[in-house]
Amino acid sequence: MKRWSCVALLALLSCTVDAMQVLKSQMVSMLDGVHLSTDVYFDGPEDTPRPTILVRTVYDKNGTFGWNPAWKALVERGYAVVIQDIRGRHESEGVYTVARGRREDGVDTLDWIVDQPWSNGRVGLSGCSYLGETQVVLQTTGHPALVVGQPQSAASGYYRPGRAWQSFSGGAFELGQTAGWFASNGSKIFYGPPLTGAERSEWFQADHGHHYRATPEQDFDRYLGNLKSLPVLSLLSRSGIAPTDFENWRNSRPDGDYFRSMDLVQAEDSTSVPNLFFDTWYDYGARETLMMANQFKANATTTEAQTHQYVVIGPGTHCNFPEQEEQLSAGERTLKNTSRPYLNMQLDWYDYWLKGARSLSVQRPFLTYYVLGADEWRTADAWPIPGTRKTRWYLSSTQPANSLNGGGQLATQEPALRGKDQFTYDPADPVPSLGGHTCCTGSKTEAGGYDQRAIEMRNDVLVYTSPPLKKGIEVTGLIRARLFVSSSAQDTDFTVKLVDVYPDGSAYNVQEGVQRMRYRNSLREPELMVPGKVYAIDVDLNATSNYFAAGHRIRIEVSSSNFPRIERNLNTGAANAASSTYITAHNTVWFGGERASYLELPVIPH
Repeated sequence: MKRWSCVALLALLSCTVDAMQVLKSQMVSMLDGVHLSTDVYFDGPEDTPRPTILVRTVYDKNGTFGWNPAWKALVERGYAVVIQDIRGRHESEGVYTVARGRREDGVDTLDWIVDQPWSNGRVGLSGCSYLGETQVVLQTTGHPALVVGQPQSAASGYYRPGRAWQSFSGGAFELGQTAGWFASNGSKIFYGPPLTGAERSEWFQADHGHHYRATPEQDFDRYLGNLKSLPVLSLLSRSGIAPTDFENWRNSRPDGDYFRSMDLVQAEDSTSVPNLFFDTWYDYGARETLMMANQFKANATTTEAQTHQYVVIGPGTHCNFPEQEEQLSAGERTLKNTSRPYLNMQLDWYDYWLKGARSLSVQRPFLTYYVLGADEWRTADAWPIPGTRKTRWYLSSTQPANSLNGGGQLATQEPALRGKDQFTYDPADPVPSLGGHTCCTGSKTEAGGYDQRAIEMRNDVLVYTSPPLKKGIEVTGLIRARLFVSSSAQDTDFTVKLVDVYPDGSAYNVQEGVQRMRYRNSLREPELMVPGKVYAIDVDLNATSNYFAAGHRIRIEVSSSNFPRIERNLNTGAANAASSTYITAHNTVWFGGERASYLELPVIPH
């Protein structure tokens, strides 16, 4: 962002960034009297009505404008860009609680925008991650000023039962990204003047308002050092992190009332506006983004919204939409042809809906997606992709499947023999996470594709590999593993990782999933196991698009941990988050006959 040139006067109402006008720290009054601090960027006279782009953020509006180059370009094209600290964050008044009250505050903000001299009453929404989340939640209100949305990596705003904020998978807690986010961004404490309304606005506009620390000091390294310590429930408080909603979050069941009552897009919600969604295959929520687009299309309240819901899914990680190849973030996996003209796609999209400009932005298929491994972009008119064939790959072994050196096999024919593979899961020595589908963990290898061979050398990882493929196959859609399992414990986890094995032996993770056994039947009501009893479970590996080329092999890893992405199951059957004691579990995967374990892949015929 260009350097500020502002006069430090208490009564100052605006400043400039070169020719750009900025109305700083406008205190917008909510219906309950709380004021939300809001910046307005525009070019030209203040009393010229223009279309507006609204961005509502949890991450401090003062550092947000430069995040997306589209916002500066939109100001130059004659838009106003409004960036607001949500309730209880940074300069705004009120108390911050995650995923509460955003519809009401968003509506009050829209009412304020349409009454301003710089607004023509037509509003579009923009932003990525939490900023995308506030977009989709606000859309459900049907406010008449809303015209268009462009949600990016906004899956955290969609409530899929048991996946609130993508912080649980198969009933297991996504520790790395959820605790990591709360440790770095979840503070409920913000420093500022005990002022309200105009006086508060003047304080933040003055020079001292630009040089204060809004949040307590957080020692994130201390948190990372404590990540393996127990109990999980007090992890943040033991690390000196300021108060957050983390303990309430972790202390709730995956599909409990705490999450069901959150201000997220629910199954009955609708939209009145068109949307162009962006997401990526190595992010945590591509599946939920596709579900949300389908729901908005089905529940749309206008013809425009019903007809114009589109999704673009690239190969990157969270909020990574590269304009050039070298900007891609996808771990160490070599990918080509990854870039798209994301900037122009946004500008054309807003110009079409907010200015009536002629463009090709709405002449597109429902889904544009990148195929990992093929290095190609493809399109589809619906999701799931029409013509998808579900193909089963059965697990078996000629000798124990433990580690890469074992005898685990994967084939499209059911094994002739019945059998089992066993391993010991020790919570004191969990299988380490390496890449995958997450964010905010603090790890340098938190997301993307990485060679998994070092992990596959562990004896507590069962490795099942197909023969080299004679013909390449595109796998695009929902993936699941049906496993027959048993354990010596009352509760444990089973993890599954899908891997693309290259001819040189390198093995890149494609997708992964987990099932916490106490939640195998219900994400609301836990049910412990009977030790030694065999259970059939479905492990949800969510969605991806990957081309397994001729000469490559398909592989899955089966284990009971993926740490720190997934909180370790302590195997005792007690309340996992509050426990400090653990036992080892002797876990078994069965195959063949009536206990035929298999991987189910969605294959796209070509």
